[in-house]
Amino acid sequence: MNDTFLRAARGEKTTHTPVWYMRQAGRSQPEYRAIKERYSLFEITHNPELCAYVTRLPVEQYNVDAAILYKDIMTPLPAMGVHVEIKPGVGPIIDNPIREQADIDRLRPIYPEDDVPYVLDTIRLLTKEQLDVPLISFAGAPFTLASYMIEGGPSKQYNKTKALMHSDANAWFTLMDKLGDMTIAYAKAQIKAGASAFQIFDSWVGTVNTSDYRTFIQPVMHRIFSELREEGVPLILFGIGASHLIHEWDDLPIDVLGLDWRTSIQEARELGVKKTLQGNLDPAILLAPWEVIEARVKPILDAGIHQPGHIFNLGHGVFPEVQPDVLRRLTAFVHEYTSK
Repeated sequence: MNDTFLRAARGEKTTHTPVWYMRQAGRSQPEYRAIKERYSLFEITHNPELCAYVTRLPVEQYNVDAAILYKDIMTPLPAMGVHVEIKPGVGPIIDNPIREQADIDRLRPIYPEDDVPYVLDTIRLLTKEQLDVPLISFAGAPFTLASYMIEGGPSKQYNKTKALMHSDANAWFTLMDKLGDMTIAYAKAQIKAGASAFQIFDSWVGTVNTSDYRTFIQPVMHRIFSELREEGVPLILFGIGASHLIHEWDDLPIDVLGLDWRTSIQEARELGVKKTLQGNLDPAILLAPWEVIEARVKPILDAGIHQPGHIFNLGHGVFPEVQPDVLRRLTAFVHEYTSK
């Protein structure tokens, strides 16, 4: 197996900088688009053979050093009693949003083997028969999941979420505890099924200031990662617009700190981060001419090479408009440039 990604995640020296792309499975691939004309996201994830194919496709097409399981951070929520619908062009819509303590009390615990067996079957299928690179699986972080559950869908300001956080601390911490328990159970089941690494997406936590993060969010994140450390796989944390939380994240028991494009690899090192860093090309650059892409990628790779422990990735997910040939060419460039 190509274990370059795992070695980099542990901060070990590698023969080249490993690369994978958030949202590499799907989005811009014509094969995936053809599948999406017939099946919804949830229908694909409920079909292990089809989901494994979508997950495997970018590994075969782009020669990346890791696969990431095709699914959504909303996947475990229906088992908790949350009614989720993924609307194209909109995102997750929840028709029974949380408004008070009673809504939180009704949330059920998750039993992965019974509630999401298709996720675990897909992992087993991929890791036992189909992949020669590590498989990353993932979950949404409690704050990000809570923001959808409280707002009822995507939000720009997260006003209802913050209002609950500040007006009813007991309800908030009960919700964090329930989502923390779910995340731990869900992640452990995926790792047991064969996932080689685990990433937690706290996509929208950047909306919270540092003081509130320490008080209302960091305790549950510390508990989650502390329990998952026992599983012996690299743990990754990623969020958007969260540069101000870099010291708080660095204090968590994680192996890899994911950066968006707002903070450079060099800046993170200068701030004292010694963990492996993952990132962090602005995905919009992938729509520019190749000479622009190459010019923007080289400084990231140079900074990553300076200290062992860098995984090349984007600062967020692949856009649907990105041409697959660009990702194939970019992977080859990263491998060639960093192996010299």
